[in-house]
Order: sequence, then structure tokens, then C-alpha cells
Amino acid sequence: MKPFAQRLAALALATVSAACADPATADSQAKPAEPEKSWAVHVQATDVFQYHPAFRSPFEGANSLKGGEETANTVDASLIVGVRPWSGGQIWFDLDMNQGFAPSNTLGAAGFVNGEGAKVGHNSPYFRPQRGFLRQTFDLGGGEQDLDPDLFELGEHTTRNRIVITAGKFSLTDVMDDNAYAHDPKNDFLNWALIDTGSWDYAADAWGFSYGVAAELYEGPWVFRAAAMDLSDVPNSPVLTGGVYKQFQLDEEVEYDQTWLGGRPGKIKLLGFATRGRMGRFDDAVRLAALTASTPDTGLVRHYRTRLGIALNVEQPVSDHGGLFLRAGADQGQYESYEYTDIDRTVAGGGQIDGSRWGRKDDTAALAVIVNGISKAHEAYLAAGGLGILVGDGRLPHPGAETIVEAYYSLGVVKGVHLTLDSQTIVNPAYDRDRGPAEVIGLRLHGQY
Repeated sequence: MKPFAQRLAALALATVSAACADPATADSQAKPAEPEKSWAVHVQATDVFQYHPAFRSPFEGANSLKGGEETANTVDASLIVGVRPWSGGQIWFDLDMNQGFAPSNTLGAAGFVNGEGAKVGHNSPYFRPQRGFLRQTFDLGGGEQDLDPDLFELGEHTTRNRIVITAGKFSLTDVMDDNAYAHDPKNDFLNWALIDTGSWDYAADAWGFSYGVAAELYEGPWVFRAAAMDLSDVPNSPVLTGGVYKQFQLDEEVEYDQTWLGGRPGKIKLLGFATRGRMGRFDDAVRLAALTASTPDTGLVRHYRTRLGIALNVEQPVSDHGGLFLRAGADQGQYESYEYTDIDRTVAGGGQIDGSRWGRKDDTAALAVIVNGISKAHEAYLAAGGLGILVGDGRLPHPGAETIVEAYYSLGVVKGVHLTLDSQTIVNPAYDRDRGPAEVIGLRLHGQY
């Protein structure tokens, strides 16, 4: 009986040990980590069709949203290739195709309605290599962490504390101002003031890309990011300066990962930027125009100056199926916008929910509201007939905040393919109380593999 008793005791001890074992250890033993991919090839295509009926438009300027009925269509596609040349390193290349025009050729609203619509429209397809960058990760400990594969991520076994360096040609929005609910015009909101903070005038060419370097430090719940990027040669240009030491932008972002609402992980980010380049002041342009009996033009009064801005970005899940977000930002307001759009201050917020509650887990519904504003000097410039990056009705007798409501429903068709119905209402487009409101209805078809 003694051997049997010993075996029974050993079995009991083994059972207790298994029950008390660290779940993470048990999982790692049961499911060993998958080997890291050494390469990946992705393709994506996005087709956006938009329509707006005629709206109140007693006058129009060179940069106005057309008051008459209008349809517009943009198509883009990407071939994305990534390789892992060594441990911790990834090299990515992105070849894009673009075709078509956004409404009014991407003009007429500071919070523009098509985040897929580049400022360079064309009737026939054209190809451009948009990204080509190296990303290197240096592990610093603090516990293991696995990064899932994604469109520009091979998947990586790394640590919670780490340094990540990105260098080459990429978009600053790849690294900063990310938000789980409002950041991707291929899959969520389309409006420019929702996919990024509208007042964040990030360094980029007319397609949204630039050369530079970005560094990220992950340390517990904190993330610190910094970047130095090349500006375009003149504001709103498709050509980059060709050297970050000539005209450049410095960006810094601090992120804190918190669990304030029911223990659900949310993020708070504070971003600051400093743009150093040849920019015109609005009041200088208006004074020169008054002296010469001409229309104000910031291009005639450009000097090397520094433009500062700040932005707040919050995302917070409120259930297993949805969450809320908030963005707010402001800049100095006396200088012309350099790269993105004509917004000096902005507040935007909204929410998103998936379709699990009605048996459509791959569907998404969302709603957001944006309020954009400009400085008094900016208003005076537009009122005198000046043109901005996207706006300029030739006059501005009754300025007001540009308010936009966007809602969408994304339908999961098959794996990797979504069809989205989008609606945007623009009150006071281009800060003009005499025009609008404009209703823009859109359909988006997106596939990604």
C-alpha cells in the first residue's frame, strides 16, 4: 500500500502545482511564441465616391467648395513590402497609386471631407514611392511583449521598455497622433480634422510624407517620442526642401497609458511642434496689400520664422465593443499654415462601436463632431481676399467657426473588405457664415491583405 500512497500523494502535489502555476507561464508552455516573420507583402486599395447637392453660395472664390451639385471620386492602391534584415530591424517600402479628384479639387473646407484625397489630383493613375524607411528596436527589459503583425509591422518579440528609431521617408502620422478610433481614412473617419489633430501642421509634402528621423522611448506606462522632419520647399508644395537643416520641423509627444474607466486601458497624449521655415505673417500681408492696392498674399512677405503649436489626444474604451475619443489643438495663429490645412484651433470628439450587439461583429458605427477656428489676423487676411492652403472664398464678411458632424457605418463584406457609408455636414465651410451648410455623402470601398 505504501507505494500506492506515495503515487497518490505525488499526483495530488502535481495537481496543486498545476493549479497554482503562473497562467502566463502555462500559456507560454502550452503555446510557444510563433517565430518572427522575416518578410511580408501587403496590398490595399481604397475607392472613395462623394456627392454633395447644391447649397447656399451667394459668392465663391478661388479656393471655395463649389456651391453647385458635385460628384467626386478618388482611388488609391498600395504595394507594401517589409523585410527583417537582422534582429530588431525592419525595412519597409511602399509604392502608391493615385487617381481622381476629391470634391472641388481638395478645396473649400478647412476640415476637408476626404482624407484619401491628396492635394495632387489627376485624371489618370500615377505611381509614387511614398515610404522607404528603416525601423530599429532596442530592448530595455521590463517584461516581455509581443507586437502583432500589421500593415507596417512584421510582428516582433520585444520588451515593454524599449527604444524604437525610424529613419527615412515616412509620414509623421505613422508615429505620432495615433488614435484607435480616429486616425485611418481607409477604415474609420474621412475628415482631415478627425484623422489627425487639425491644427497639427505636420511636416510633409502634398501627399503627407517627408524625410526625417523619429525616436520613441517606451518606459512602463509612458512613451516619449521626438522627430525631426523636412519641410516642403514652400508652403503646401509637392517638393520637399532637400535637407532637414534648411527648413524643418521638430515634434515631441508624451503618451501616458492609463486605466481610469473601469480598469480599461486608455491613452492620453500631448504633442508639441515647432516649424522653422520661410513663412508669411497674415498682418504683414494685409498691410502690404493696403499699401499696393492689391490682394494680400503671404507668399510676398515670407521670412524665416518659427511657428509653434500644441495638441491633446485622448482615447478611452468604455466597453469591450467601443470607446470614445477627444482631440484638441492650437497654434499661434499669426503665421500662414505651412503643410496641412487652415486651422488655428480645433476641438473634435466622438465615439465608435462595433456591431457585436446586433450580430455583425465585423461592422463599425461611429459619430463625431468637430469645431474649427482661426485667429483674428487670419480672419482679416481671408476677408481681404487672401488664399490659404485649402480655403479662400474671396471675401469673409461674416466669419464663424467651422462646425462639422461626421457619421459612418462600415459593413464587413468579406474578410479584409469593408464597404462604408459616410455622411458629413459642414456648417460655415471655410469659416464663412454666408455659405452652406454643405451636406457630403460618401461611399468607401476598402480591401487590405
